[in-house]
Amino acid sequence: MRKRLSGLVFTALMIASALAGCGNNSVPKAGEPEAAAQREAEKTELKKDVSSGTKDSVIVAMGTTSEPESGFDPAYGWGAGEHVHEPLIQSTLTVTTADLNIDYDLATDVRVSGDGMTWTVTIRDDVRFTDGELLTAEDVAFTYNTVKENSSVNDFTMLKEAAAVDAGTIEFRMERPYSIWPYTMAIVGIVPEHAYGPDYGENPIGSGRYIMKQWDKGQQIIFEANPDYYGETPKMKKVTVVFMDEDAAFAAALAGQVDLAYTAASYSDQKIEGYELLAFETVDNRGFNLPAAPASLDEDGNAAGNDFTSDVRVRRAINTGLDREEMIANVLNGYGTPAYSVCDKMPWYNEKAQVKYDPEGAAALLDEAGWLAGADGIREKDGIRAELNLLYPASDSVRQALAADTKNQLRELGIDVTIEGVGWDTAYTRAQAEPLMWGWGAHTPMELYNIYHTAGESAEYSPYANAAVDQYMDDALAATSLEESCDLWQKAQWDGTTGITQEGDIPWIWLVNIDHLYWSRVNLKVADQKLHPHGHGWSIVNNVDQWSWE
Repeated sequence: MRKRLSGLVFTALMIASALAGCGNNSVPKAGEPEAAAQREAEKTELKKDVSSGTKDSVIVAMGTTSEPESGFDPAYGWGAGEHVHEPLIQSTLTVTTADLNIDYDLATDVRVSGDGMTWTVTIRDDVRFTDGELLTAEDVAFTYNTVKENSSVNDFTMLKEAAAVDAGTIEFRMERPYSIWPYTMAIVGIVPEHAYGPDYGENPIGSGRYIMKQWDKGQQIIFEANPDYYGETPKMKKVTVVFMDEDAAFAAALAGQVDLAYTAASYSDQKIEGYELLAFETVDNRGFNLPAAPASLDEDGNAAGNDFTSDVRVRRAINTGLDREEMIANVLNGYGTPAYSVCDKMPWYNEKAQVKYDPEGAAALLDEAGWLAGADGIREKDGIRAELNLLYPASDSVRQALAADTKNQLRELGIDVTIEGVGWDTAYTRAQAEPLMWGWGAHTPMELYNIYHTAGESAEYSPYANAAVDQYMDDALAATSLEESCDLWQKAQWDGTTGITQEGDIPWIWLVNIDHLYWSRVNLKVADQKLHPHGHGWSIVNNVDQWSWE
């Protein structure tokens, strides 16, 4: 690592010619020279700005996968998906609070009918788009009907239609009850009907905190504060987001060319003059499915189920036989927290999911189930060896390391694990019969639904079905309040008799929640963060308008 980083120090000089200087937030054209004296002058200017209290811009380095390929159109994923965040350009009806409950943005009141089939939302009457036009209920209805029709990321099948009742009132008419609708309203940015077209994603007009001023694809995006924003005036007047891989982001910080840069745990033992390492807790979890049905073939002839992991005692033994703290120390350099579910620390999390590391108890479970050690130390039962092939995405070094650690730990229990890097083109099919190292985590309990409900998108990977769990989730969606729904989501995890946790069916094993790490200038005050969801990207700038320079 030290030798590789010394090379990065050298490449920092090259990266400096392709990055914005701290004083002007602009990117030079390729090949344009930049002398060391100029860089020093920029650093001096930064110090002068900060000391005088006039510094009001920031440069943030994100990963290349964070650049929105389809632009800033909510219908095509902006603000949603695995990089869920509060759109900077558009306003939303609701927002999530620091404890991930619901508050209002455009909305002034939200009501739901007794049968859960109609949501009525009233909105502010003082909000204008940046082209001067008033934002009305017609724009809200247009936005939601458009995302229902075109969304390539979020599921809007629960929505029948949105209708403007008058200039300030919208009705959301549902196909089925959906108690967690306020969480969906927190990520859908409102677009102007009068200025919406095929090129909206590249030329967005909104009513939010920032205006997109410039997008140099593959390089950077520049946002400037909306002077007519109806809320609190942003402290950061200009936000430049540059896109680069981890090595380049680290080198950019070394060169003093960015104010905040995402990084990985593998860099956490390094030091950068003038920067500190910030770590933010997440619900960005890693874990693997354990097929809960015996081996068979699906209707397409693909392998499904697994004769070893279909034994619930095997799944329970694996869950308690893995030392999560050891994984955090060895794989994440200490930057993470143990994961016991897909929703740790969320309002709908059931603490009954938590287990203690107990290798002796795990071994006893395997013995009880008849999986006994053979001559080579690997357990067997009825001629079947206790063996697994654990898949991981070939492009993901962290998941590879977690898979390797899992292999080593399970070998101590007498389970023979091989690990294999695969592409996503085959991973989804093979995961029906083999465990795969996944990444999940969102600010909505639908993550539980999608993984464990038989109608969910990912239940097939166990494959898993439990009628009681399904019913609790159905009832949660049909609840008339978020509080009631949270209780039902918790019961779906464990109700004292059945569920998806250790004493229940345990079809998935959760390992760690990965801290999101950033190199930050020591005098940059980054506002307190919510739990970040899956995806090391836009969540960090959810509240960039509240950042400041000390």
